[in-house]
Amino acid sequence: MAYLDRAVRSIFLWEFVQAFWLSMKYFFAPKATVNYPYERNAQSPRFRGEHALRRYPSGEERCIACKLCEAICPAQAITIEAEPREDGSRRTTRYDIDMVKCIYCGFCQEACPVDAIVEGPNLEFATESREELYYDKARLLANGDRWERAIARNIELDAPYR
Repeated sequence: MAYLDRAVRSIFLWEFVQAFWLSMKYFFAPKATVNYPYERNAQSPRFRGEHALRRYPSGEERCIACKLCEAICPAQAITIEAEPREDGSRRTTRYDIDMVKCIYCGFCQEACPVDAIVEGPNLEFATESREELYYDKARLLANGDRWERAIARNIELDAPYR
């Protein structure tokens, strides 16, 4: 019986030493977490963040009012109204996205033939009320102007895979 007692104690001691060694190994290892507001992980060029409407370098909006993004949106979050211009081209008079409904699938971006609507690199767009999550054309164009350099770079990096 004493032999069994000694064997159990030695097994317990061995398991304790292994557990202690494992704890110390990870205690002194570099941390795997990121101190978020001050440090950031790398972001993929395919990241789907806040929506934006882009402009051509001349300043004219890219959207040609084809309504493909509105038709393909599975959540029906996009609403577009368009009128013809004096020069015969069509442009949007109303372009709204209900970000409460949006599921960030990226179908709108894939359907757009002129890369007008994109999901930009911004991941920090928290609001205090639901009304702030209803994006109109002016806000979408402002997002596009603000993030144009990053959006263009991400589209260029993603071009070989499209």
